[in-house]
Order: sequence, then C-alpha cells, then structure tokens
Amino acid sequence: MSFFAELKRRNVVRVAIAYGVVSWLILQLTDTLMPILNLPDWVDGLIFLMLAVGFILALFLSWAYELTPDGVKREEDVDRTASITHSTGRKLDFAIIGVLSVALLYFAVDKAFWSETNPEAVDPAAASIADTESAPTTIAVLPFINLSDDSEQEYFSDGLAEELLNLLAKIPELRVTSRTSAFSFKGKDFTIAEVGERLNVDHVLEGSVRRSGDTIRITAQLIEVATDTHEWSETWDRKFEDIFAIQDEIAAHVVDALKLRLIGEVPQVTETTPDAYALFLQAQHLLRQTNRLSNLQAEALLKQSVEIDPNYAPAWERLGFSYFRGASLGNRNPVEVMPLAEEAVARALQLDSRNVSAHVWLAQKAFSFDYDFELAEKELRLAMEYGPGDSQVFGLAARMAYFEGKLEESIAFRERAHELDPLAGHIVSASRSYYHVGRVEEALQFSAERAALRPFGDRSFSNWARILIWNGDYEGALTLLESEASDGHQTTARALAYHAMGEESRAIEELNKLLALGNRWTYEIAEVYAVLGNADEAFEWLDRAIDRRDGSLANLTVSPFFDNIRDDPRFRDVLERVGLKPDLLMSGSGDRSLN
Repeated sequence: MSFFAELKRRNVVRVAIAYGVVSWLILQLTDTLMPILNLPDWVDGLIFLMLAVGFILALFLSWAYELTPDGVKREEDVDRTASITHSTGRKLDFAIIGVLSVALLYFAVDKAFWSETNPEAVDPAAASIADTESAPTTIAVLPFINLSDDSEQEYFSDGLAEELLNLLAKIPELRVTSRTSAFSFKGKDFTIAEVGERLNVDHVLEGSVRRSGDTIRITAQLIEVATDTHEWSETWDRKFEDIFAIQDEIAAHVVDALKLRLIGEVPQVTETTPDAYALFLQAQHLLRQTNRLSNLQAEALLKQSVEIDPNYAPAWERLGFSYFRGASLGNRNPVEVMPLAEEAVARALQLDSRNVSAHVWLAQKAFSFDYDFELAEKELRLAMEYGPGDSQVFGLAARMAYFEGKLEESIAFRERAHELDPLAGHIVSASRSYYHVGRVEEALQFSAERAALRPFGDRSFSNWARILIWNGDYEGALTLLESEASDGHQTTARALAYHAMGEESRAIEELNKLLALGNRWTYEIAEVYAVLGNADEAFEWLDRAIDRRDGSLANLTVSPFFDNIRDDPRFRDVLERVGLKPDLLMSGSGDRSLN
C-alpha cells in the first residue's frame, strides 16, 4: 500500500481537512471579537501559534492511534480485519460537511453585515480613496463655549470638545468631522444650517463649560441640522474628577439619540488623574499653535503629565510628537532627539496598540528619518485600519506619495483627506502637487485656504509664496512673505524670489542671513545655493541635511529650485541615500524657467 493510501486509510487526510476548516473558523471569529472585547493584538498571533502546534499534534495522533469500539489504541496494536477506520472516516466526512456549512454561513453573514456597516474596515488599503458615504450618520463637534470667569480656562473647554470628538470618532458607524474643520467656527457667528452645509454633516454637538476650582458644569446638546431642533440635551454639575465619566455619558447619549446600531460597545475615554489630564489639555492647546516657543512649553507640560501618570497613553504619544515637531521647528537636533521621541511613542503603543496618532508618527519617522518606505507603508496601513476616518492618516499618505514623485496619487490622498476634513489646511505638499501637474489655480486656492486657517503657523505664507514664484508673481510673493511666521522659511523664499527677479546681490544677502540663523536650515541653504548655480556648496549642504534627517528633503524630487544640479551624478546619489530610486526623479510641469 502506498504512503498516501495509508494516510487516507488512517483518516489523516480527513483529520487535516477538518482541523484546517475549524482553525479557519476560529481565526475569523477571533478577528471579529478582538476589537469588541478590546483584546491586545498579540492574542491573534498566540491563537494562530496554538492552532499551528495543534495541527501537527492532530496529524501525529491520527497516524499513530485509532479509535476502536474498545477505545483509543495504538494503530500497530489494532487487527486490520477488525479496524473501523472506514466507519470513522464516514463520520469525519459528515463532520467536515457540517463545519464547512457553518463556515460558509458565517462568511456570508459577515460579508453582508460587516461590509454594509463598515466597508472601510474590510480592506484598509481600499479605504484610501473610499466614498465618504460609508458612514450613514455624520456629526461635527463644535468647540464648547468657556463660561468660566477665568479666560485661561479656554484650553479646558476646547480640550473637552476635542476629546469628545476623538471618542466619537472611534465609532465606525459614525463619521465625525475633524477638529480642524469643526473648530474653524470658533468665535464666529454662524447658524447650524451653515455648519451643516460647510462641513457636510447632518448633526452637530455643541455645549458649554464652566469651571470653578474643583467643580464643573457641562452642558451638551445634539442638534439635527435639517430641522435645527434639539434631539437631546443635558447638564452635569460634578466634581472635576468626574470629567471622564461625563464624557462617556455624552458619547452614550449621542449613540442613543442617533439610534446607531453598533457592532461593539460604545467606546470609553482613556482615564487618568485630574492633574495629569489638565496638563495634557494645556499641552494640546500649545501644540496647536505650531511655533518653537509653544512647542517647548507643551513638551514641558507633557513631561509633567506622564510623571504624574506613567500609564496615560495619550500623553506619551503627544510627548513623542512634541519631540518630533520640535526637531522640525529647529528646537532640537533630529538625530539627538529622535530616540527620545521613539521611546515615548513606543510607550504609548505599549499601553494602547490601536493609537492612530502613534502609528501615523511611526510611519512619518520611518519614511522621513529612517528612509524605510517598507516600514512606513506597514505603519500607514495600521493607521488606516484603526483610523479609517482620520484625515491625518491620508494627509501623511499624500506627503509620502509626494516624496516619491507620485503627484496624482498624492492629490488623490489629499482629496480624500479633504472629504474627511473639509476645512483642514495641514497637508503642505498638496498645493505643490497641484502646481506640478498643471493645476495652478487649485494650487493657489489651496495655499490661500491653508494660510487663512493657520495664519501664524510655520510655512503658511512661504509655501504660498513659492507657488507665486514658480508662477512668475515675484512681487506678490514678497508681499506674502511679510506675514510668514518662520524666519528661516521667510528668508529662504525671499532669496529665491530675488534670484528669480535677477537681483543676485539681494539674493546673496538673504542667503547670508540664512547662514547666520544656524545649521538647522540645511535643506533651505542647499536650495538657495543650487538656484545660484553653486553646485559644490549645494551638495555639501544636502549632505548635512541628510545627516540631520532634515524633513524638507521630501521636496527633492519635484522642486524646480534644484534644476541646476539635477543632471549632476551626485544628485542621483543623494536620492538613493534618502531611499528614493533615480527613476522616480520628476521634471515637473509648467513654467520652470527660474534660472
């Protein structure tokens, strides 16, 4: 008898099939139940390992032993004439058919129900440019009004609204407009209908906060845009330490009022001590200002927060972000501070493996600091899976595509982010992508919108000015630069504008100012030297930019300001050193005659 025939006779093949089908069903159930039970990611891997070991054990037992009317015996001890393996095999066949029927039923129900309620969760990659209609109910959380006597409590009312927004955003059945868009209405006169139209939402959550010492009064109300009627409202008079319970109650009330059918439980806020939470909210407020001083202040507050509560994941993630942001703003050397940032974010993920912002940060670090695009793609996919409605995820995807010279793909990601966050202006590369594919008017419009949303943010006006320089409006660019908050970006753009105007002496004067600002402007100095035709100095400063992992290197593939040195073999070497293939080198489009 052949070996395969013997395997069949001993029912080893049937056992393998039955075990495989049952294992598949167990793994599918595990994937479904893990997010509902809030189990850590390693549980999935552990179950797979146990099933793999069990498979080997099942095959061995089915080969070495046989089920007989007298119980389990070693196969070699069973008389072949008395063997009942054929009867056992028939029973296994029926068992396999039964399990397959259950598996097919589960697959059909899961496919129909889960894809209907949360289509983006089926394939995170496909979610990149998915239709925003995937969520049947839409809501915007407006900034809560500060009714406290102390105007300094503004950070608390804003922070509370933002935390509620983040909490509701964890509900797959609900599409929540991001903070940037929702908070654009802060301090302005508007109607609920105007909010609904501009943000494309059908519900609005608004409220007020009054804090006095250790007591707080919070009022929240849910309004239907179409009818401008209150669907639910409530007021809480509690101690400050009850703030987390109040947020959970508000989220539960919103779900109930909207009659949402959730697959899992209503998410709950991550709790910490009142003191750690207050410091965290203050730091969040400062980080939104995007300048060197506010970033340093936020960093100090977050250090205090994690000292008070070392198990508060959001504060660890924001601390890592503050280190990373500080490097881009020039507060710290990227090479020196990055280990601190990575340690903080790793701590955040240890406490909460589904922290979307932490995965976004790791993806950004992988591609802009480590030049590891494979790792960046992996982290970005995780971020898309855990935050399918988070605009920052697609903002980063747009920037990564831009870095590789994939301009149309970058624009597609940017437009997806815009659908999720209609009034956001944080994707710097978008306007440049529009310009380089010939969509000049859209590039100028996006630059203007971003500057209006973040008038005091670094590069808000210099980015706009660069578009004007590329488009030949040099005087317009110089006028815009008067409003630029960053001295380095302002000086660089002025040098580029003066060179384009033929005023070389003034361009060199601006370059000297830039050199005097210090080595943190490595990429920008290289850019000016390249425009002026000094290739050796340009490559020297590009080497320094790579050594300090300058984030602006993302512009290398498309910036026309490096056209003078693109044919130099050293430029191809620079591209390869930052993880780019020479065949991704873009020549751009439109008027590039800047030299």
